[in-house]
Amino acid sequence: MDQIVVWLEQYGLAAVFLNIVLEQLGLPVPAYPVLILTGALSYSGRYSAGGLLATAVLACLIADSLWYWAGRRYGSRVLKTLCRISLSPDSCVRQTESIFTRWGARSLVLAKFIPGFASLATALAGRTGVPFGRFLFFDAIGAALYAGVGLAIGMLFHDAVADVLAVFEQMGRIGLMVLLAAFALFLAHKWWQRQRFYRQLRMARITPQELLQLTRGEQAAVILDVRTELSRGTGGIIPGALLWSDPDRKMATLDLPHDVPVVVYCACPNDASAAQVARRLMAAGFKNVRPLHGGIDAWQAAGLSLEYPHAV
Repeated sequence: MDQIVVWLEQYGLAAVFLNIVLEQLGLPVPAYPVLILTGALSYSGRYSAGGLLATAVLACLIADSLWYWAGRRYGSRVLKTLCRISLSPDSCVRQTESIFTRWGARSLVLAKFIPGFASLATALAGRTGVPFGRFLFFDAIGAALYAGVGLAIGMLFHDAVADVLAVFEQMGRIGLMVLLAAFALFLAHKWWQRQRFYRQLRMARITPQELLQLTRGEQAAVILDVRTELSRGTGGIIPGALLWSDPDRKMATLDLPHDVPVVVYCACPNDASAAQVARRLMAAGFKNVRPLHGGIDAWQAAGLSLEYPHAV
């Protein structure tokens, strides 16, 4: 354990830089423990607090700029990839788009304090064409706040940090094993959360071909497009679909017989938004509700037609 402290004393700036770059790129390596430890070391004069802050902000800007340009070039594909690899089940594209639609580039100021939001928000900034200078401005403010809070905690509670380090030093290798076990538990908890989220999404789905046949049948079917306005953009919708950008507000206005077939679709990984809305409709008494497997992308991939409403 004492070797780790020695490494931090010798390579603190490099450790902060590498740790934050990896975290902001999406790896499950929390940066706050290193920020707090180096912040405590800076209180004793072993590091410049300003140097640590500048290093942390630079690391954030480098990683975030990579996501920005990836979003600018590859668009929604980057967001879906991030959602698939993220360990945070609450970081679906829909939540990010809702926040970003409301606050725009200003949401980057607090993005790093919202689990699963930072990488998605930076990629979304690129996808929506936020000017790079404006992106850097707000992202730098957010990075400074994020890193500054961590360093400030370390400086403010330097005595407590020193006591904790002393305990781990006395424990020797056992202390290192405790840290590794804590990190393993952190990963296991995140994995369990994600698996539980997936289980909540399990339900019968309908394929695009089956939906097409359903729309041609005698019994009327209701199709709900639950994508956000940002996700829908100027693209098309499945013919006859109702636009449900705000299911929370519109849930009570769905005045339909509870036995009518309802199909819900979105444009997010695992049909997450569609499945969540479908479950809520089922809980409200609707008996025949299914998400569209693969969402709008599967419908388009099947070569089926879209309609383009004038007002979305």
